[in-house]
Amino acid sequence: MNGLSKLEKQWVLYDVGNSAFTMMVSTIIPIYFKNIASAGGISLSDSTAFWGYAVSISTIIIAVLGPILGTLADTKGYKKPLFAAFMMLGALGCAGLSLPLSWIIFLSVFIIAKVGFSGSLIFYDSMLGDITEDERMDKVSSNGYAWGYIGSCVPFTASLALILLADKIGISSAAATIIAFLITSAWWVCFTIPLLKNYRQKYYVEVEKGAVAESFRRIWAVLADLKSYKKPFLFLLAFFFYIDGVYTIIDMATSYGKDVGITDSNLLMALLLTQVVAFPCAIIFGRLSKKYPAKTLISVCIAGYFAITLFALQLDKAWEFWLLAVCVAVFQGAIQALSRSYFAKIIPKEKSSEFFGFFDIFGKGAAFTGTMLMGISSQISGSSKTGVAVIALMFLAGFIVFRICSKNDAKA
Repeated sequence: MNGLSKLEKQWVLYDVGNSAFTMMVSTIIPIYFKNIASAGGISLSDSTAFWGYAVSISTIIIAVLGPILGTLADTKGYKKPLFAAFMMLGALGCAGLSLPLSWIIFLSVFIIAKVGFSGSLIFYDSMLGDITEDERMDKVSSNGYAWGYIGSCVPFTASLALILLADKIGISSAAATIIAFLITSAWWVCFTIPLLKNYRQKYYVEVEKGAVAESFRRIWAVLADLKSYKKPFLFLLAFFFYIDGVYTIIDMATSYGKDVGITDSNLLMALLLTQVVAFPCAIIFGRLSKKYPAKTLISVCIAGYFAITLFALQLDKAWEFWLLAVCVAVFQGAIQALSRSYFAKIIPKEKSSEFFGFFDIFGKGAAFTGTMLMGISSQISGSSKTGVAVIALMFLAGFIVFRICSKNDAKA
């Protein structure tokens, strides 16, 4: 993290902390759930669908709450407490997954944890304008994702070692997984403390009577004056399409891999490789942003993901899943980091949480659409590959709309 200020580093550390949960969601948690579901007599295709529905429900909840919470957080003194509350909801929910639960209760607790995680990111992302300057946003945002990827490998590796060596240690794999949930929760909280201690809200609106009611009025004011915010909302439309595929791949890759016959150990090791490869790639894209416009780099990432989904349609071998994991790693951090910083540059800073609330609606709405489409198509067709084809079309639509949005963009 050379070249970053103390506060920028502390902001990056939250990515290190929460990425441990993201890693669990894309690897151990769905495998653990599918094993619980199988023990309960649920078929593979149905458990994939139920997992997709659970992810979709969590995204609907936070998409509805996002603009309200974001607008409220723009009020002086509100952002940090709201951030802390949702972070703790997510961390405690993660710890709660360690309890002996039936598959449906497990999914319910997971939804709570996912809502806490996603809610905290609304406030965290909007802090970017408070902790750095416009010309440093691409670099700082990219460092966040990069160090998040490599940092998440530490608790994940410890958790994976526990699970794979459970018999030798003298515990069951289920007990090892339970310990993994607790490790992840503790890691998340510990890496949040520095930011909570030192963050100060720099841009805000003054406190008024009836802050919640005022937040609704400010949301309506923005929606009623869309002409003044044409560029941010056109970007959000493009973001909705292309991030749909990104989030769906993150949420459903492990479940999809199991459906096409990839073993648990291959799934876990390949996705660990994804985190390791994503670290330097996110840093590289952050440095490239000094030489090339973010709009060009984002376009390259969308095109890369489109090619990845086409390759996934014929995936049926372990080495292909490994190759797919590496390809995803090249673009995953970059497309998220550059989208975050690009958006932060084109919105009014005193309304950053408000706009990031909309950012979250479009992002989580896309995640809902993607996972729901994959769940429905898996059940109707009996094959997860049908949903992958739909995701490819979403990347194509996102590319087209984003190019329209950034056509005359000289700055970003």
